[in-house]
Amino acid sequence: MSRFCVYLGSREGQDPRYLAAARELGELLVRRGHSLVYGGARVGMMGALADSVMAAGGEVTGVMPDHLVEREQAHTGLSRLIRVRNMHERKAGMAAHSDAFIALPGGIGTLEELFEAWTWRYLGLHDKPIGVLDTAGFYAPLLRFLDATAAEGFLDAGTRADLVAAEAPAALLEALEARLPTT
Repeated sequence: MSRFCVYLGSREGQDPRYLAAARELGELLVRRGHSLVYGGARVGMMGALADSVMAAGGEVTGVMPDHLVEREQAHTGLSRLIRVRNMHERKAGMAAHSDAFIALPGGIGTLEELFEAWTWRYLGLHDKPIGVLDTAGFYAPLLRFLDATAAEGFLDAGTRADLVAAEAPAALLEALEARLPTT
């Protein structure tokens, strides 16, 4: 069983396709024999994803700093909620408990987590696959920017290729599963 760390919004967003994709991803994770690691909230897309995994009989680990437990309304129905002291410990804990990373639509926290995990891969701190679920074209502008960054010589083409993107949850999971380390 692989553990997929998912970064996503604590808000629902404007387009109902975002929540639908989060729920679909959760169901697919369980059907494909994976567990979920995420930020531990019960609200927004985070809550929808965790609820879908739990409803399908899957395992969910949430990681949340003490100062956000009340603010983000910690999910009390998880398999495991790991409380940590700060955001640095949250991100490190999520990474340590995961075999792969996925970003769904979200705000600055989601982007920061995605880029940190990707940077850690670039620096050789892990070899875990990383992908974005481009639901309703949410990440298309960012992906174009990253392509331009590579074209301008500020991002290595191999590093750019390390960030997988797909519009459908099943396609993204298949691409990331193919890149999971075999050890």
